Amino acid sequence: MRKIFRELVSVEEAKKRIFSKIEIKRKVEEVPLIDAYGRILAEDCYSSVDVPPFDRATMDGYAVKAEDTFGADEDDPVALKVIGKVEAGEVPSVEVRRGSAVEISTGAVIPKGANAVVMIEYTSRENDVVYIYKPVPPGANVMSAGSDIMTGELLVRKGTRLTAREIGVLASAGFKSVRVIKKPVVAVISTGNELISPGEKLDFGKIYDVNAYTISSGIIENGGVPIFLGIARDNAEEIRSKIAEGLKIADMVIISGGTSAGVGDMIYKIVEEFGEVIVHGIAVKPGKPTVIAVADGKPIFGLPGYPTSALMIFEIFVAPLIRRMAGIPEGSRRVVKAKVPMKIFSAMGRREFLPVNLVEGKEGLIAYPFTEYSGAISTLAEADGFIEIPENKVLLEEGEIVEIKLFGDINPADLMIIGSHCVGIDVLLEILQKRKPLLAKVINVGSTGGILAVKRGEADIAGTHLLDEETGEYNIPYLVKYGLSGEAFLVKGYIREQGFIVAKGNPKGIKDFEDLLRDDVTFINRNPGSGTRILLDMNLRKIAEEKGINFEELKRKIKGYDVEAKSHIAVAVAVLMGKADVGLGIRTVAERYGLDFIPVRPEEYDFAIRKDRLDKEPVKLFLEVLKSEEFRRELEKRLPGIRVTERTGEIIEI
Repeated sequence: MRKIFRELVSVEEAKKRIFSKIEIKRKVEEVPLIDAYGRILAEDCYSSVDVPPFDRATMDGYAVKAEDTFGADEDDPVALKVIGKVEAGEVPSVEVRRGSAVEISTGAVIPKGANAVVMIEYTSRENDVVYIYKPVPPGANVMSAGSDIMTGELLVRKGTRLTAREIGVLASAGFKSVRVIKKPVVAVISTGNELISPGEKLDFGKIYDVNAYTISSGIIENGGVPIFLGIARDNAEEIRSKIAEGLKIADMVIISGGTSAGVGDMIYKIVEEFGEVIVHGIAVKPGKPTVIAVADGKPIFGLPGYPTSALMIFEIFVAPLIRRMAGIPEGSRRVVKAKVPMKIFSAMGRREFLPVNLVEGKEGLIAYPFTEYSGAISTLAEADGFIEIPENKVLLEEGEIVEIKLFGDINPADLMIIGSHCVGIDVLLEILQKRKPLLAKVINVGSTGGILAVKRGEADIAGTHLLDEETGEYNIPYLVKYGLSGEAFLVKGYIREQGFIVAKGNPKGIKDFEDLLRDDVTFINRNPGSGTRILLDMNLRKIAEEKGINFEELKRKIKGYDVEAKSHIAVAVAVLMGKADVGLGIRTVAERYGLDFIPVRPEEYDFAIRKDRLDKEPVKLFLEVLKSEEFRRELEKRLPGIRVTERTGEIIEI
């Protein structure tokens, strides 16, 4: 009696066998940045320079001392002496002093002494005197060095598919090449006495080989490199020889044809000579006669000969495996609908292309606009797409549904984490990805921003470390303050040592917060809303109260208070590069960069989680990893200064 199929299995069982038996081995290669489009980053890319690398003008006009313009108006303009001109690309040779101004072009270096630019539209000139008709505050029309990208800042995260936007960001930071995941090589074999190659004469009884082309195209589409080994006749030795060649030169072998009853026994038996057959027959229509095997850790797929069946099986089983080997997430549509969470005013009379970041809200996608984007190239790397606002529309109402034109293929995150930056989350997600690959998106906006994102339903989880000055308690008072009682839980996280990050040997002798007031000390601050910034301001308020001075006045005494870093790593690198003498951050990053650390106090880094997300599978997996022994070990081994406690993973009702 003829053997038809060894065993029919379900689609789910076939997938389970594939991903349990086949180990994903990703190779890495370095490619020139110019050739990196569409490739998947194999490692995080950090900036080694500031962008822009100097303070530059964002408008044509006059570089001035802002205080010289105070009180200017149309009826009583301020007159300043023009002492020179700076074009883009020039090094200024003049210094702006009180009562003087320098004509400046967009993109030019701000000359020494100037702290603002007056737009040319608000001036008039007679010989070497310029009349200012509108005052400007310090910093007006000036993009400060590092205000877009700061040295040490994470530019593009590992696993990102590089598009023109990310490549532009990397180029702006001076990257000549990047390390990317090497595309998996897939050997393609067609079988059948009836097959001939397209372009040849079609004799009676023959058909053109379709599968070699559809499958090879599918391999390219899903991030692989096909190598077509030609057509094998229905001859065991010829098929065996091509499979052996494919296993030698490729990461995967795909055979089409010869898998059904009768001849199918040939493919099944030949493949079994090379390794273990894990599937022979799938309960699916079309595509039942499918063979899947593993040889030397490499997958072998025997697809049906009918093109429709072959392509169906390819899409269901082979494409996801190639994409995983290539590090590519599943794609999405080019256009999506989303809701805007706030009123957005547009420039009447001009068509506006507003970049947005897409997150999952309670009732679908939410499009968060970037408000300051005209001069910031980093916006492009973060934006998912843009809203095109017509010339005659001045306002998008809160809650209005808009069409988002995507920059590239996107996939809504399985797990959305918005909140305070912490390297501990990176370790946790690394462990999580090993247990179950999923798309986790992390947006670092500070503790307060994270709590508000949870309240609005945009975040599944928010990392937070906010200390309440009155009670001395971390996080819970703030969740109550922002109205999350009954809507969210606080999950206890871990302890982080917080303190001053200084150069090796602490050359400036930094001891406490009062040292930040010294004239010889330059500080690097964190972004507003972050727990680190709140801890700083809390201590500075105490000093102001003790000294009997206004808090705002005290802040002005700190050189660098207004210079903000987006992460602890950026703080550490600023100190390492000598751009600052001291910054407030966590011990972990200080030790990572060989810097000294002066403890201030341990802090409780916890997680706010919406109640309606607690049963979500990725959230449950996140909590499982948080409480795991593996996470504890990895923190101890890799992140000194961060440790779990006996309360880690405890869920607290708010």
